[in-house]
Amino acid sequence: MPAGTLYIGAPLQQLSAQFSAPCDFLHFHVSASTYFPFLRPGAGTASAEGLNDLVLLRDPFAEQLAKALTERGHSADREFARCIGQTLAMHLARRELPHSKVNALPKWRLRRVEEYVGTHFDHCISLSELAKVAGLSRMHFAAQFRAATGYRPPREYLLHQRIERAKSLLSNSETALAEVALTVGFCTQAHFSTVFKRITGDTPARWRCASRNASASSRLSGGDPASTYKAVSHVLPADFS
Repeated sequence: MPAGTLYIGAPLQQLSAQFSAPCDFLHFHVSASTYFPFLRPGAGTASAEGLNDLVLLRDPFAEQLAKALTERGHSADREFARCIGQTLAMHLARRELPHSKVNALPKWRLRRVEEYVGTHFDHCISLSELAKVAGLSRMHFAAQFRAATGYRPPREYLLHQRIERAKSLLSNSETALAEVALTVGFCTQAHFSTVFKRITGDTPARWRCASRNASASSRLSGGDPASTYKAVSHVLPADFS
């Protein structure tokens, strides 16, 4: 994101960010019901879900407001900061009126993206690359992809694909954890283990052990291995720059 970039997250939506280099940023929490009167009870059929993210919006006025706050550093008093925040919120409220939901990425475009990621999951894939594969601009692709999958592309989606591939290696081979990590695109085993546990709820070693125990138990009982496997596969629902 270049200097002066604005990202406005819609109400009730979880926001995550990955920082690959040092940067300065301001994070404002704005009351939707205060600055968007149509969201108040009894105001009609509009709701918080009716607002979408504004992606990579360049706004010189908002940039100047941020500079006015940051240039005063620690000397900025709470009242001054509150006024800056209120001005920014009112400015954004004038721009972001209720609008319809973003259309989901068409299935044929989504299929092209999924095939591309399936082939290049072990590499770093940028938002620009995926947008090009889908034949859309970065902004339109990001919004439509999220509407279709729930992921903020490309990072979270890519990580989930890597973890799914890692599960296959863990359950069907004796490959060492470090080698599995490198095979699916992680630079270190430690990073792989951290992401694996966040997504599945288990460390790779424990997941492999549980998966094999479940498979062995299923074979002994004559049950369906697939149904037992699902019980130990703690995949989070679809929740990526």
